[in-house]
Amino acid sequence: MDALPGFVRRHPGAMSLALGALAALGFPPLGLWPFSLTAMGVFALLVFDSPTIRAAFLRGWLFGVAHFTVTNNWIATAFTYQAEMPAILGWAAVPLLSLYLAVYPGLAAGFAKALARGGGLAVFALALGAGWVLGEWLRSWVFTGYAWGPFSLSLMGSWDRPGLGALLPFTGTYALSGLAVAASALLAAAALHHRWPVLGISVALLAAGMHWPAGQGREGVLPVTLVQPNLRQEEIDDPSKFESQFQTIAALSVPREPQSRRLVLWPESGVPDYLRDGYPQRYYDRMTAAGNPAFARARIGSVIGEGSFLLTGAQDLEIGTVDGRERATGAYNVVTALDAEGQIEGSYAKAHLVPYGEYLPMRALLEPLGASRLVAGTIDFIPGPGPRSLDLGDYGRAGIQICYEIVFSGEVVDRSDRPEYIFNPSNDGWFGAWGPPQHLGQARMRAAEEGLPVLRATTTGISAIVDARGVVRDHIGRNVADRIDTLVPPAHAPTWFARLGHWLTLGWGLVLLAASLVVMQRLRRYSGGNT
Repeated sequence: MDALPGFVRRHPGAMSLALGALAALGFPPLGLWPFSLTAMGVFALLVFDSPTIRAAFLRGWLFGVAHFTVTNNWIATAFTYQAEMPAILGWAAVPLLSLYLAVYPGLAAGFAKALARGGGLAVFALALGAGWVLGEWLRSWVFTGYAWGPFSLSLMGSWDRPGLGALLPFTGTYALSGLAVAASALLAAAALHHRWPVLGISVALLAAGMHWPAGQGREGVLPVTLVQPNLRQEEIDDPSKFESQFQTIAALSVPREPQSRRLVLWPESGVPDYLRDGYPQRYYDRMTAAGNPAFARARIGSVIGEGSFLLTGAQDLEIGTVDGRERATGAYNVVTALDAEGQIEGSYAKAHLVPYGEYLPMRALLEPLGASRLVAGTIDFIPGPGPRSLDLGDYGRAGIQICYEIVFSGEVVDRSDRPEYIFNPSNDGWFGAWGPPQHLGQARMRAAEEGLPVLRATTTGISAIVDARGVVRDHIGRNVADRIDTLVPPAHAPTWFARLGHWLTLGWGLVLLAASLVVMQRLRRYSGGNT
């Protein structure tokens, strides 16, 4: 492509890396979305200019290596909060993970190059969008999936407005990514061919969409108190700090006025005690509350007060017999529902566990080499059965997604038993400066595509009340101990995505693919069969 600058054509590898890094700047916390879309558009031109399918794949892979390294830099911070492995391994883990994640943009680039042979830029742009949809969808489930950082995250705009996330109910996350990739490539093609009126109008419409005002959302009826205790990550697993941590979260949870009902939300890691009966006594003795789970539950009930109902992060144990002795053989990362009398009224066990965080894959092979999981403890967590809704009676139907689970589009709601809101407790103290705002951004995407409010209670921030449009109604910033007293925003009617799930995602991929084939056929017809 002769119109590309000479230095771009002479150094495609370096340019792919640079463009991949620039494309990550549109993600939170920076939110520089014009950089993301411009970098993606120039990258599309660079791949279109590649001489072979193999070269296209390589350029896509290099783009992905830089893109995911910048996006996931927060992972390195997590290594500083454990003692089993050198913290410097975190800075190696991020690019090593990116070497794998980059395969998916590489496949999208190679796919588009193969499909668009003999076609023009428009054919290629649409094919690249289709390939991107497929790539993000595959990335979300292959090898248990890693869905963090879809390209459409750059389209969410500021917290107080929906941005182009307003399209999520009709597309879903991965399809919106593909549409954004195709649009970026088409805009780059318009610039390349000096079609300034088309480019100007398109950019103006895009900017207007990103800054469209949110308007006033409807008010809910269920009072909620959302608590962020600001528990320091380096102290959160220290038994000597457990009692002071409980007193902190308790002081932030007391009722401010008598009321007939109130939902109280505590974060992941919100309770150090084991709340269930039936474990060997030595496990209770390691915790607070005088080694008595009944007392632990009762004092929680007394803290939240009459008329209140609590959802809190906690841990349950799986007890088995090993060498003739009862011991914990696994653990569950759970949300436990407690009433004001301290009675357990339900629970949810996290299903989508973090590999190398909550469990060590291939433990028999990796543990002798010095590998360890990042979460404290020596036993692995056990996955729960998947999304489910808890019927809390007067406190609504709660869908639960613990921490990392919220990033998996299409996997956060029981579609046969739709909840009224999603509770997303998290411990984001691991995640440095970049992780928490990206995590919140992806929770906003789940709210918009499902048409359900998301209530995020975190240990250190960012905690938030997100309405069913993906707009943040209220929030608590990082490293602050505070609470939010408000009403749970109402749910919307089920969206297209809520009804169809990833059938809608794949449908949009097929639309882009079909459009590229139609354009190619027309080009061939107009050229008399010569391409």
